[in-house]
Amino acid sequence: MSSDGANENCVGYAARDPSGVLSHYKFNRRALGADDVSIRITHCGVCYADVIWSRNKLGDSKYPLVPGHEIAGVVKEVGSNCHRFKVGDHVGVGTYVNSCRDCEYCNEGLEVNCVKGTVYTFNAVDEDGTITKGGYSSHIVVHERYCFKIPDNYPLASAAPLLCAGITVYAPMKRHKMNQPGKSLGVIGLGGLGHMAVKFGKAFGLNVTVFSTSISKKEEALSQLGADKFVVSSDQGQMASLVMSFDFLIDTASGDHPFDPYMALLKTGRTLALVGFPSEVKFGPGSLILGMRTISGSVTGGTKDTQEMIDFCAAQGIHPMIEIIPIQYATEALERLVKKDVKYRFVIDIESSLK
Repeated sequence: MSSDGANENCVGYAARDPSGVLSHYKFNRRALGADDVSIRITHCGVCYADVIWSRNKLGDSKYPLVPGHEIAGVVKEVGSNCHRFKVGDHVGVGTYVNSCRDCEYCNEGLEVNCVKGTVYTFNAVDEDGTITKGGYSSHIVVHERYCFKIPDNYPLASAAPLLCAGITVYAPMKRHKMNQPGKSLGVIGLGGLGHMAVKFGKAFGLNVTVFSTSISKKEEALSQLGADKFVVSSDQGQMASLVMSFDFLIDTASGDHPFDPYMALLKTGRTLALVGFPSEVKFGPGSLILGMRTISGSVTGGTKDTQEMIDFCAAQGIHPMIEIIPIQYATEALERLVKKDVKYRFVIDIESSLK
């Protein structure tokens, strides 16, 4: 923001301190560069990352902080050297807005793993030295490389959660070849990420089992999301009956939980992919050694996989289950997210509510 406040061209909602309370905030977006796209934001998904940084959970929050990294909108202007997009295109922006574009991972379309450091969509230092500000705002300026084409027939509100929740589970499933029909998938936790893993699993033709601590989610998992089986993870009998029966487990749970019971469910030589963020990961060495098993980590995905996933969702008619809210409800939505009181992703209707 300029010191005299004369160049404030963007309006958003920002946290000012670790209370995480969000309120109206005016600031300045950088000018459009030759390779940039300026996007009028219509929708922004609400991710647990928004809670973490708005409340300074990691001690590195830079206030005022504008959260939001599940962004969908419409191109309103393109730079002179921008060839991938035109005014009026529907586009998305995910968890990062810059990278070195020159390392082995950037060259492979895995920019999220950039050796020199990915520039995240909010609370990061951009190349011009300013702090990035996210999608709880009226518009954003992003290099075209980090924007994704959303097919015109796919709702922008549905597209927003794909940019983090969707790609976070799609990328490891694809990497571990869990897009092959007939395989068995276990999904641990049924929130924003977990419910997308179920939807992808069914679209890939997998046999999908949901593991949850909450029996209240059973009916929804089976009837609405189409899971084949639901297991209450604290039921030792149910867990024992499934030992060595899964090709792949994707663990979306961020609460602390034991890992040994889940590792025992994997077939020999198979993998558990961790995409949630518990405070610790603890398991006995036998869980890995005796069955030649692996624990793998994953964080969102590169530009290639993200575009592929968006196109796949449009082609297959896969839509996240969302609750659309106005921006004025954002603080309350973050509080409900902490309490796991959402089915399964809040999406802020920026276009209608942010003035």
